[in-house]
Amino acid sequence: MKKPPQDLSQLLHQSGKLPDLAEKAELLMYLNHHVKQIIAGPVAEQLKVANFRQGVLVVETTSAAWAARINFQKPKLLAQLQAETLPILTAIEVKVNPRLAMYDAKPKQGHKELSPAAAEHIAALAENIGGSLGEKLKRLASLASRNK
Repeated sequence: MKKPPQDLSQLLHQSGKLPDLAEKAELLMYLNHHVKQIIAGPVAEQLKVANFRQGVLVVETTSAAWAARINFQKPKLLAQLQAETLPILTAIEVKVNPRLAMYDAKPKQGHKELSPAAAEHIAALAENIGGSLGEKLKRLASLASRNK
């Protein structure tokens, strides 16, 4: 008889590498949130806490220009993190990782709605144009009434 699958929460609380990884991931997420609160403004959107090892916090950013801005704020960030969160923190290392720009955290924009006035203009244009283009324009104009 096969053993039933274990619950994921049980696996995370056992000894071994998986609980350690889960704990480090939670720590990095917490530090990332905390660092972004300390460094406000557009700089916060361009950085990510990548690692914490041997007392060194590794912060990644998308370009050298943002890295320079973070480096200017490093003393303030280091002092504040040591005082509030991580007393064992000894240094902050800033690295440039252009791939971070690909993982944009901003949600994608939804579909635009067609206004009734635009739908009327498209429908009038569809009346004057025949063929498949006219049919497609009529379908486009009908989308405005469906979106209401």
